[in-house]
Amino acid sequence: MYKIHFALAFFVIRAKENLRFRRLSSNSVDKKTGLRCDQTIKLIGPKSSKLYPQVLRRVKYYDIENKQTLVFLTNNFNIEADEVALLYKYRWQIELFFKWIKQHLRIKTFWGYSPNAVKTQIWIAICTYVLIAYAKKQINTPLFLYEITQILSVSVFDITPLNELLTSFSKNEEIKKDYNQLNLFDL
Repeated sequence: MYKIHFALAFFVIRAKENLRFRRLSSNSVDKKTGLRCDQTIKLIGPKSSKLYPQVLRRVKYYDIENKQTLVFLTNNFNIEADEVALLYKYRWQIELFFKWIKQHLRIKTFWGYSPNAVKTQIWIAICTYVLIAYAKKQINTPLFLYEITQILSVSVFDITPLNELLTSFSKNEEIKKDYNQLNLFDL
């Protein structure tokens, strides 16, 4: 955090429950907005006070939707206290977006690391996901999106139309085709 501070950037993070600090001053807050306190603090923990010797801003906020109290730390003293909570909420939305990307778009590695390459790969993956979801809806297939992507990945060079490929596919048919195999336990 101290490197971020020296880079003339600011951060908003959640405070740990066992944070040890000394309050230097407090600002008044409107408790109707969910704010509980807006303080200027100094860390007093043996390790944390050495790692971040500057003053910090501590904002306590009660989230009515989730019924929980959140405590934020920031080095930005120029914005309003409710904006600190809002910035963290936006940051959390970005985290959720990347979690969704990992779960649904199956991007294992990036082929390029420039901002343009990363954006291009993410947009291609999102477009592919949307096209598959649209095809699933149009064909009205009971298959999951993951199953459809598996079928498409092994049928890339197949000339069968997509609607036939997805509607004629059945897990039971695949099992019946292999029915003539010998059973290991019927010896």
